[in-house]
Amino acid sequence: MDVVLEVVDHYIADHAYAVLIPSKLAGYDYPSSANLSTESPPAWHYEPATHYLYLEPTEAAYLSAWPRHNPVRQLITLFLITWIFGLVVYFVFATLSYVLIFDKRTLNHPKFVKNQIPLEIISTMKALPVIAMITAPIFWIEVRGHSKLYDATEDGPGFWYDIAQFPFFLLFTDFCIYWVHRGLHHPSIYKALHKLHHKWIMPTPFASHAFHPLDGFAQSAPYHLFPFLFPLSKIAYIVLFVFVNFWSIMIHDGEYLTDNPVINGAACHSLHHSRFEVNYGQFFTGFDRLGGTYRKPEAWMFERDIKMSQKTWRAESKQVDDFVKEIEGTDDRTYRPQHESKKSK
Repeated sequence: MDVVLEVVDHYIADHAYAVLIPSKLAGYDYPSSANLSTESPPAWHYEPATHYLYLEPTEAAYLSAWPRHNPVRQLITLFLITWIFGLVVYFVFATLSYVLIFDKRTLNHPKFVKNQIPLEIISTMKALPVIAMITAPIFWIEVRGHSKLYDATEDGPGFWYDIAQFPFFLLFTDFCIYWVHRGLHHPSIYKALHKLHHKWIMPTPFASHAFHPLDGFAQSAPYHLFPFLFPLSKIAYIVLFVFVNFWSIMIHDGEYLTDNPVINGAACHSLHHSRFEVNYGQFFTGFDRLGGTYRKPEAWMFERDIKMSQKTWRAESKQVDDFVKEIEGTDDRTYRPQHESKKSK
């Protein structure tokens, strides 16, 4: 995350902090100008976060009372990066998925909640700043050098690991998320934390981040745990951070592209939303198979017309009602009135 922090510092944060918290000794230690005081504070010297990128600091980098290495400044900036970056990824990818991929006939499903998309977005907007607040200190610890993140190949285990770290990361985090997610379905936890995400029986891409904040953080924790336990390149960390957010959106888009027995795609995850206690995995089906919680998508789920037929919807709705009664007791969702659905066709 120090690479992202450096980019944000260079283009945005240096200028913002120079204005908001200016140094009384403005101009100190700027390489191209004379020091304006004989009693200047300890100098800040630029060291690139990665050898792949060199951004020569502008004068603004030396004009704040909070230089880049100031811990409070780093925490605040990392919080804003996590929050705003999360919002950008969410709205860009979820909107593209909704416009280009999501089958709008789903809006007519009898289990589609009234005002569902606005409610999904509102839930996400409430969750992301809290998740960012909890996550920022973890990123801060990484930035301060207390993790196993490395920069160049020669700093890590070797070139073989530069490749192997990607499947290793996915397998490790999938294993952890399986157990975290399964734990969130324990009766003593489900209603308090995870039930909000299961409000969306027929989710849209905007449901991808519509969690209770503690639920969302719990399921993201394995991503942050990995670089403290195992080596991970800084560039791979950024790529994987974007990928896991994209994947979360993709498995909620309702487009069942693959019936691959290994990949936990949208078809598998849709069954989790409608059958509740199956397919807990994030990326793969293996841990569900080992844990006895795997449910294979049925062939008709990959037939678009059958999947969207009224007959299928009625049969599925009856099964959903049975699961809701068993797991939640009563169904407190307010579904979209059927007359509205018919008008929208």
